[in-house]
Amino acid sequence: MTRHKLYRHPLLSSHLHSHPLPKQTKEMEEPREPHVLILPFPAQGHIKPMLCLAKLLATAGLRVTFLNTHHNRRRILHCGPSISPSSLLRFESISDGLPDDHPRSLERIEELFLSVKTAMKAHLREFLLSKSAEQPVTCVIADGIMSIGIYIAEELSIPAISFRTFSACCLWTYFCIPTFIHEGKLPFPDDDLDKEFHGLPGAEGLLRRRDLPSICRSQVNGNSYRNFKDENIAMTRACALIVNTFDALEASMLSHLATIFADIYTIGPLHAMAIESNVGHFSGRSESVGSLRIEDWSCMKWLDSQASRSVVYVSFGSLVKITVDQLTEFWHGLVNCSRPFLWVLREDAILGEKEENVKSLLLESQVTSETRCVVEWAPQEEVLAHPAVGGFLTHSGWNSTLEGITAGIPMICWPRMGDQQINSRWVSQVWKIGLDMKDTYDRSTVETMVRILMEDKKEEIMKSMASISALSSDSVGPEGSSSKNLQRLIETIRKISQTVSH
Repeated sequence: MTRHKLYRHPLLSSHLHSHPLPKQTKEMEEPREPHVLILPFPAQGHIKPMLCLAKLLATAGLRVTFLNTHHNRRRILHCGPSISPSSLLRFESISDGLPDDHPRSLERIEELFLSVKTAMKAHLREFLLSKSAEQPVTCVIADGIMSIGIYIAEELSIPAISFRTFSACCLWTYFCIPTFIHEGKLPFPDDDLDKEFHGLPGAEGLLRRRDLPSICRSQVNGNSYRNFKDENIAMTRACALIVNTFDALEASMLSHLATIFADIYTIGPLHAMAIESNVGHFSGRSESVGSLRIEDWSCMKWLDSQASRSVVYVSFGSLVKITVDQLTEFWHGLVNCSRPFLWVLREDAILGEKEENVKSLLLESQVTSETRCVVEWAPQEEVLAHPAVGGFLTHSGWNSTLEGITAGIPMICWPRMGDQQINSRWVSQVWKIGLDMKDTYDRSTVETMVRILMEDKKEEIMKSMASISALSSDSVGPEGSSSKNLQRLIETIRKISQTVSH
């Protein structure tokens, strides 16, 4: 492989490597046909944007293999029709190394991480070697927390690109955490999470301790931090970085990331890019997102009966769990607002409760009525696009944040983990398109937040949202920055595919 230039980042306590694109040598024979392997982390929030990318690359004429785990492939097929395979987009799967009855839940996520790094890594190597006799993979696009994709690609002399499925502001913060630790800012010396936090370039005067990613609340010598650090370092071994965002949304954070990565491709919002392409076998919305859960479309009929911009849509994503106390407080807060609401409440969403108990709780609350509707899973893009929806109570996952922006729906943010804490701060303080309710959930606060969003500051927040949403739409248009960056990425993939040895 080409010898790579060392890039030095001034904020990091160690040197990280960013690999520029290899150049084609004179000794190369006929160029390889590009064949891209896309490797997502096996969770809904990671699968969706990477599947959107797979669809876009295949639409552009590249051969793409989307590699799920056996477990998630079975779940997708169980949920009904998804993308039909074509000559350019194939779906394959390998084992994640866990037994079939393993819950793969948030509470046992470290078991999944460990199995990915060991058993799944071996299965990935075997898979790529088997492909070398058929249609060799010429480029691996690996999820930013799937370092196995970077390392196995490097071992087999295949160019690799890293894909981070969350915001640029979170990624930049992640890369600064080693410096925070070195300077003694982490771990926090006391429990005052409201204390201002200084030291993140591009965000001075913006952050409190509670706004930092959830990893900052854990022990810096624990397994979670070590995994996080290893994955970040592995990302810098790739020849480029893809981020699901758009230039106008996170220009400042992207400029800081450019000090670490030589090549960055901002091609978001990817779900909007996929809708914009809307061609051939891949047309449609929810049919093409590879959902791990069955979507209940009955809520759309319920929305049809509601007044314009009157409904609060509530969803805390595919992994977050809440307690019965939190469920009760949110429920009463929403009811007290006297506004209709649609709530996505998974059967596995209540901590410590069996599914039948959750069903009983919902039945006791008279789930569906003229003013309230509860479903286990919803077609979120369609829900947010419905004219009856006026506000979004969300966990601030990046997919949900981008979907809210695209639809122009202001948000109340209740973040729980990962990137969600810092996303919610950007929503409320940088973009001013919503409110931040992190670390509290009492019914009076819920009621107050909904009234502020839907009544008191409705015009002010909607004005900001209209501006941001228009920029999002522009970015995925024919002459938009994300569209141009996608074309640039496609050209790069074609170029680096020619460097793979025969």
